Amino acid sequence: MKLVVGVTGASGVIYALKLLKFLQEQTSSEVHLVISNPAEIVIEHELEMDKKEFQKFAAFSYEIDDFLSPIASGSQQFDAMIIIPCSMSSLAAIAQGYTTNLLLRAADISIKEKRTLIIMPRELPFSPIHLENMLKLANLGVHIVPAAPGFYHKPKHIEDLVNFVVGRILDLLHIPHNLFSRWPSKKTKRNDS
Repeated sequence: MKLVVGVTGASGVIYALKLLKFLQEQTSSEVHLVISNPAEIVIEHELEMDKKEFQKFAAFSYEIDDFLSPIASGSQQFDAMIIIPCSMSSLAAIAQGYTTNLLLRAADISIKEKRTLIIMPRELPFSPIHLENMLKLANLGVHIVPAAPGFYHKPKHIEDLVNFVVGRILDLLHIPHNLFSRWPSKKTKRNDS
């Protein structure tokens, strides 16, 4: 698969790192990465990692204002885009078709070309404006996947919670994984009546 991964300036860049590492180590996917300027700050703060180190987990990486990159054109055939995490400002821009940077442009292409677009909004709580923007995008076929892990697999570490959310994103991409135990985690007895 040819995938575009966008990282914006919301908290939760650990999800993006896990997704990028999984795609690099467990698949033959070609990953194109775009990191917003605020995301660089969040990456340094939350992961204690600089942008160049983070970019090593993608085959291709582009500057946020590089409109000459291949992914800036609808003629470039990529399979899906994942924005992980997605800030509310980026979500609002995407919902309004406001394409002032490469990340927003690639999302706009995904919508207009009817390609898979997965957005992981990271905010708490959501305002009515946030919810309206998410509903607008969901009605256009965008997958809205909040960072809301399940607990039925009995997580013991933060990585278990991250794996659950990233695993659900991989499910939407039809990429096999074993990042978490699926429901039911124990075999249920069948009634023979």
